[in-house]
Amino acid sequence: MSPSVVEAPKFSVSFFHPRFWLTWLSIILLYTISWLPYGVQRYIGKGIGKLLSVLAKKRVQIAKRNLALCFPEYTPEQREKMLKANIDNAGMAVLEASMGWWWPTWRIKRMSEFEGYEHIEAILAKGKGVLAYAIHNMNLEFAVRVAGLRNPSVAFYRKHNNPLMEYMQYHGRNRSNKYMVHKRDVRGLIQALNEKEVCFYLPDQDYGRVKCEFAPFFAVDKAATTTGSLLFAKEANCETVFLASIRTATGYKIKVLPGLENFPSGDDKLDVARMNKMVEALVLEAPEQYLWMHKRFKTRPSKDEPSLYD
Repeated sequence: MSPSVVEAPKFSVSFFHPRFWLTWLSIILLYTISWLPYGVQRYIGKGIGKLLSVLAKKRVQIAKRNLALCFPEYTPEQREKMLKANIDNAGMAVLEASMGWWWPTWRIKRMSEFEGYEHIEAILAKGKGVLAYAIHNMNLEFAVRVAGLRNPSVAFYRKHNNPLMEYMQYHGRNRSNKYMVHKRDVRGLIQALNEKEVCFYLPDQDYGRVKCEFAPFFAVDKAATTTGSLLFAKEANCETVFLASIRTATGYKIKVLPGLENFPSGDDKLDVARMNKMVEALVLEAPEQYLWMHKRFKTRPSKDEPSLYD
């Protein structure tokens, strides 16, 4: 196995120190809730959303601003309705993470479906790796577990600052997936693709000025968009697909769409614009479930240009 693989954290007796007691209380509470009927969890998720609207007001304001920037054609009432639904989904996302980490396989399968998996199978049949561009829908933790049941995958990994939560997060995410590489280990992900793995990459956040182009994203004409997503497609023996996870009336659907043709084309600005269009299409499948609570447009084309979030 590649030396870039993130090593599994080991359980430590230090986790019983009083400084971790509040973390333990949260873990026990979430684990207990995860065994409740799904309908009850949906109800609790909405309650957590109401709590977040009070405790995370800055994040709520960011989501409100993003919706105004992206959907200026909507009425204030329409955006307010979407914002409320988004907050409800943010509350449910807390429980969806615990579902992804701790639900037994039989329960995961009963609550999920995979649409478009043939696009992944077709690439693997060619003897190539699969670079799956996923979007930041808030049930992504659960979706990665679902996807791993069809084909164990590889993804970038960012360690948690809390050692106990890092232990839980790593082992939860690794239940049905192959291994993870450090979030900055570009060579590691390229190697995994060359070894014909299914790898996930999320291209839809603002990663700053390094390796980025400014391209339209919804109604924002110049959104900082990473060109890192193009690097893997250029350097590795792989083909691409797009993936979104959507909560439905009966459970969860993982939707896979085929990758873009002639991609990458050699024109980075054109390619990231095409990438953003695909992301938009997947967001619009369930816009209330997208992660609007991050500053997607924090980097502006000019350092002198005022922030869109002031």
